[in-house]
Amino acid sequence: MSQYTPFEMIAYTGSRVLEDNKIVFVGTGLPIIASMHAQLTHAPGLGLIFEAGPLAPMLEMGMPLSVGDTRACRKACYLKGLSSVFELTQRGHADFAFIGGAQIDMYGNINSTYEGGNYIEALTRFPGSGGAGAMAANCEKTIAIMALEPRRFVNQCNFITSIGYGDGSSDYREKAGVMGSGPYRVITNEALFGFDPETHRMMLLEVIPGKTAEYIQNKVSFDLMISPDLKEMAEPTDKDLKLLREKCDPDGFFLARKVK
Repeated sequence: MSQYTPFEMIAYTGSRVLEDNKIVFVGTGLPIIASMHAQLTHAPGLGLIFEAGPLAPMLEMGMPLSVGDTRACRKACYLKGLSSVFELTQRGHADFAFIGGAQIDMYGNINSTYEGGNYIEALTRFPGSGGAGAMAANCEKTIAIMALEPRRFVNQCNFITSIGYGDGSSDYREKAGVMGSGPYRVITNEALFGFDPETHRMMLLEVIPGKTAEYIQNKVSFDLMISPDLKEMAEPTDKDLKLLREKCDPDGFFLARKVK
């Protein structure tokens, strides 16, 4: 087995989670790479929505560097702008929202706005929602993608940018007036998480080979639920790594980054 980077593992695991003949609304970076890999392997019928307006483009000109890159418009079957693609999600035409964030709590609420201080005087200011807030509110299932670090997996987000299960109550999303079933998977370089259907708490489903559930717990600031069917994460093969490095992100814009 060839050596792989943490972000190659994240992209590969993201690809595994995606399903053929579904529609995924992708955010910039690793979600695009994971979706491209899925199309090249097990999910050729996977359709992508980009925030700038295209639906189901053919990414034959290389990886779009952002959701507004013109390469994301190549041979799209629909290209009518930001408002129109978000209307598609509100009418139930997006199976997955695939987004990142700076913080996430046990109920899948995501913060990509600020950390420390308050909204007006933040210690650290993040890029904000972009379209992620609306994606998490309207798409059927939300997939979050981020590195596994205690500073990211927190007891309480400083700000909820993208709604998850709120306080975990069974009717939280309904009362909030949002659509979709909510958080589905959280993908990291060392673990794959899901959510318990009863309590809506984050649950460890898979752990990277050579590590234990206790190791993962030490990297999370809240108490995890552990699946009774806990598995080892599948690792990318040489073929997978070749696709990621040569087809999906040949310049290493995202895959070559390092976890702090």
